[in-house]
Amino acid sequence: MSLAEGTRSSEEALGEESRPVHKQQPAETQPAELCTTTIQEQVEQDPHGPSSEYSQVHTATPRTLFEEKNTPGIRSQPLSLEWAFGINQDLPVYSLHDDDDRLVILYGCAHVAVMYNHTLNSQHILQGHSSPISCLCVSEDRRWVATADRGPESLVIIWDSYSGIPVQTLFDSHPDGGVVAMALTKDSKYLVTIGAEAVQRVCIWDWTSEVEGPVCAANLSPEFGLQNHIIFNPNDCTQIASNSGSQVVFYSWDNDKLKYTVPQLTDKTFNKTVGSFSHSVFHSGPSLAFTATSAGNLVVWDTIRTPVLLQPHNKRAVKLIHLQKDGITVLTVTDSLLVTGDTRGHVKFYDENIQMINWYSHFNLSPVRSISFTKELPSPARNTSGYPEDCTLEAKHFAVRNFVISTTNATVVHITAEGSKLETLVQEHFEAVHAVACHPGRPLVSMASNCGILKVWDYQSKTCICSRIFETEKHIQCMMYDPQGFYLGVGFDNGSVYVLDGLTLENECEPFRYARASITHIAFSRDSQFLATADAGLTVTVFRLSSNNGRKTWKYLGRHHSHYKHIQDLVFGVHLDSSQPRLLSLGMDRVLVEYDLNSKEDDLRLLSTDCIEQSAVPKCMAWYPPITKENFILTANDQYKMKLFNCTTKMCRKTLLGPTYGSPIEKIAILPVSSGGDPSARYLSYITKDKVGLQILPLDGNPHKSSALICHPLGVSSFACSCDGQRIFTAGGSDRTVFTWEINLNALEAAASLGGQDLIPFYSVLEGGRDGELFRELEDYFYYCQLRNQGIDTMETRQVSTRIPLAEIPFVMRALGFYPSEQELEDMLNEVKFSQYVDTGKYVTDIDLADFIKLYVNHRPAFGISMNELRHAFQVLGYENENGERTLNRGELLQLLQARGMLDCFQSKV
Repeated sequence: MSLAEGTRSSEEALGEESRPVHKQQPAETQPAELCTTTIQEQVEQDPHGPSSEYSQVHTATPRTLFEEKNTPGIRSQPLSLEWAFGINQDLPVYSLHDDDDRLVILYGCAHVAVMYNHTLNSQHILQGHSSPISCLCVSEDRRWVATADRGPESLVIIWDSYSGIPVQTLFDSHPDGGVVAMALTKDSKYLVTIGAEAVQRVCIWDWTSEVEGPVCAANLSPEFGLQNHIIFNPNDCTQIASNSGSQVVFYSWDNDKLKYTVPQLTDKTFNKTVGSFSHSVFHSGPSLAFTATSAGNLVVWDTIRTPVLLQPHNKRAVKLIHLQKDGITVLTVTDSLLVTGDTRGHVKFYDENIQMINWYSHFNLSPVRSISFTKELPSPARNTSGYPEDCTLEAKHFAVRNFVISTTNATVVHITAEGSKLETLVQEHFEAVHAVACHPGRPLVSMASNCGILKVWDYQSKTCICSRIFETEKHIQCMMYDPQGFYLGVGFDNGSVYVLDGLTLENECEPFRYARASITHIAFSRDSQFLATADAGLTVTVFRLSSNNGRKTWKYLGRHHSHYKHIQDLVFGVHLDSSQPRLLSLGMDRVLVEYDLNSKEDDLRLLSTDCIEQSAVPKCMAWYPPITKENFILTANDQYKMKLFNCTTKMCRKTLLGPTYGSPIEKIAILPVSSGGDPSARYLSYITKDKVGLQILPLDGNPHKSSALICHPLGVSSFACSCDGQRIFTAGGSDRTVFTWEINLNALEAAASLGGQDLIPFYSVLEGGRDGELFRELEDYFYYCQLRNQGIDTMETRQVSTRIPLAEIPFVMRALGFYPSEQELEDMLNEVKFSQYVDTGKYVTDIDLADFIKLYVNHRPAFGISMNELRHAFQVLGYENENGERTLNRGELLQLLQARGMLDCFQSKV
């Protein structure tokens, strides 16, 4: 199958997680030095006739991708990645297209690569990796883009930059650590990768063929250091160079053999300080290579000539040239020039004799991370008077390609050589982003990071409307707008709290500095009269909006050390019998605390404290929307359960199975009703450790009513919902990224409908399903309970039904292998007993088979009892025997189980 035949639309490809394997017709094995046909030429010369004309790769042009982006596509997923705010400054940035009416660059961002059209202010996001992208490269003609990651399921994906379609995927290329560096040959036919294994492996791939596995490979000794940069010789693709901070390795390959040499270079070689290596390049013919160092030096390598056998990869250091005082961070080649970037943000050009001919030092940039030149050459017919003069005696006009510079502070600039014009393309957060908040009435999203930068973006036009840099307090941990959008509360790592104007970001009052630990949560009351914060010192602080000489200002009300473990969540609500606000906090200590907002100044009091969990640890909470007659507080815990508590009595009214996507829910938020949407149809948004998801309300435990996908592989720190309920914004913390996810509720409802109606989704959760042994046992237990309830020895006619008394629930649960604690049994009975009380005023005294199945599915452990939990129980309850092992006495264990139950005993021991 040809490459043209194998490609499909980008929507189809991304719908399958962007991991299709599209391959070309097997090519005849040829020596690498004879491969002169580019991949683009192969596509254009595809011999498979009419079918190739239907391939989107074959028909794509450099303008295809962003021309099609102007036409909105059909979203088939509940959540679709719409925009990426942020950049991974550790990866290079490449210039893809640069002409009079378009400027397109490529950069990495968390687990995706972004093709950004600065001219149109548009993005095309390359999605396919489930782990952060560790390296990327582009072909010389900018047609092909390769991305790789270092996750547990490491992938290398090659994309067509014209259409945005993945055309090849290399699975398990480096299964023990992923890929740390890679490069394409000049003709784009071969790809070289270096793994991040303990013993690094270098592999060369013919990615255009159907051959499985690399063409050749070699293992490197750990003593060479972590090789993190690699490059092909553009004049001879059989020659390769790689380097770590301490060692340069030169390779030569032919067919299935890859040889390498490791030339030695120390400070004693030339009696000069060498410094650590940054980048290596080939230049001035096939024999010479150069390596830049952190000491401002340039190492010149040349081939060792032997009369017996010429080995081009057998090189030695012949010269150490001191170019400058500042460390060189980037070394690259454009045309016949060597180009360096350094720690002072300067870019310098050298000719073949290593004579400086021009430099750019007036841009005030941070240390340079990468330099990428456009593929378009300056036109020979163009007037060169606009170009700067070089520093030679002739003072010629220095006509060079335009180029893109990326720096270590997450800034990308474009340099137009004619006129030496600088234009900032991207300027993002260069430290962890933990705080994100959405304006309650306008299409604005605020995001802030540990570098003290706070930005407000219009997420419809994708423009930054204002920003502020905090000089003294930098580590911003959380943010929240008040419900009216007048104020923006900002919490810092040092305990400071700022209240800013919601639009101008100016201070509304002097910063509060009552807390000594990091501010973890911040919340406003619904009437915007109260502001509350929770800090890592386990303390809740409340501020009140007061009038002072006719001007409203925020004043301190009080603090209370209300928890003895980490505070998980902090929310405001409203009393049922009035419009007065109420404040609740939830701790890892399993305690739900309510505060008295009518307390006197500096005397914040508590109204109630309730222990809401027995063994699980609560993670978050929210006010359940008014879709039922009874008002609830919704919580989620670390055992994948969601619970509804009566907001007045704090009684657990319902326990439900939550989303089970690898990790428990970390935070939840009720999705606002969109304009024109059905107010009775409500939805819940949530994040887990690394995923973002949606859940259809009301909750019932149906697993098909939930959907989630990976948003930040390294972990999600926070999220926020737009005021129109059409977008979710997630902050990735250490990946320095905020993603915008577009919501498609119709797709979520369609997926739930495909899961079946009534009990069908719950049957699928039972082992064996509707026809399985567990279900048949459950039916038998129901009949046994009816027999026992009517009397085993009775001679009267049996009354067979599908219902059993509530008192039989514990026995059936245990018969099914689920042994709940007394507290869990009480929650089950209350859940059934009061299920119709609000509607009818009567208690329910029995339960039918359908409701029992739901009760069983929702209450039993989501994944059963693991071996680790069993070992931990023995560690807590057991004692050491003569062999030093933790054991339990059989008699004592039986007594504990019969008298108190294992869970109650376990908790008392803990």
